[in-house]
Amino acid sequence: MMITRLIEAIGNPFSTHIESTGRLIRFFLGGLRQIAVLPLQFGKILDQVLFIGAKSLFVILLTGLFTGMVLGLQGYYTLVTFGSEAALGGAVALSLIRELGPVLTAIMITARAGSAMAAEIGVMRMSEQIDALVTMQIDPIRFLFTPRILAALISFPLLTSFFDVVGIFGGFLSGSMLMGINETVYMDKVIQSVKAMDIWGGFIKSIVFALVVTTICCYKGFYAHMNTQGQSGAKGVSLATTSAVVQSCICILIFDYVITSFLV
Repeated sequence: MMITRLIEAIGNPFSTHIESTGRLIRFFLGGLRQIAVLPLQFGKILDQVLFIGAKSLFVILLTGLFTGMVLGLQGYYTLVTFGSEAALGGAVALSLIRELGPVLTAIMITARAGSAMAAEIGVMRMSEQIDALVTMQIDPIRFLFTPRILAALISFPLLTSFFDVVGIFGGFLSGSMLMGINETVYMDKVIQSVKAMDIWGGFIKSIVFALVVTTICCYKGFYAHMNTQGQSGAKGVSLATTSAVVQSCICILIFDYVITSFLV
C-alpha cells in the first residue's frame, strides 16, 4: 500500500506536467495554424503592435542606453589592464548584438507586455468571456492569441534593433566621452567587429523569444482556471500572471543558450 501511494505521489506531478506541456504545444500550433486563415485581423494586429511594441519603446531605449554605458565602463577597465582599450567599441557592440540586446529586450517586454497579456486573458477566462466566445462560435485562440503572436514577431526584432543601437551609443558616451577613447577608433572597431551573421543571430533569437514569450503568457492566461492550484478570481489571475513571467524569463535564458550553441 505504501509503495502504491509512493508511486502515485511521484507519478501524479509527472503526468500533470506532461499533460500541461502537450496542452501548451497544441495551443501554440493552433495559434500558428490560424495565421494562414483569412481574413487577416489587421485591426487587432495593429492594436497589439502598438501595445507590445510602441508602448515598450521608452523602457527599451532607457534600458539599452544604461546597459551600453555600463558595458563601456566595465569594458574599459577590463581592456585597459591588457592595453587593449581601443577594442572597446567592438566588445560593446558584439556583447549587445549577440547576447544582451535580444535577451534584455525580451525580458523587459515580458515584464511590461507579457504580464499584461496573461492578466487580461486570465480575467477573460475567470469572467467566462472566453466561454462566451465559444458559444458565439468564435475561435478564442484565433481571436486572442494569433494577433498577439503576429504583433510580437513584428515588435521583438524592431525593439531589439533599437536596443542595440542605443546601447552602442551608450558605450560611446561612457567610453569616449568619459574615459577618453578616440571617437573614430571606437566607431571603427564597431564597424570592423560586427558581421552580418552577428546581426542575423540576434534577429533569430528575438524571433524565437517572441514566440516563446507570447505563447507562454497567452497560454497561462487562457488556462488560468486549470493552472492556479484551484484558485479562482483575482488570486487565480495573479498566480497565472506570476507564473507566466517567471517561466517566460527562464525559457528566454534556456533558448538563448540553445541558439547560441548552434550559432557559435
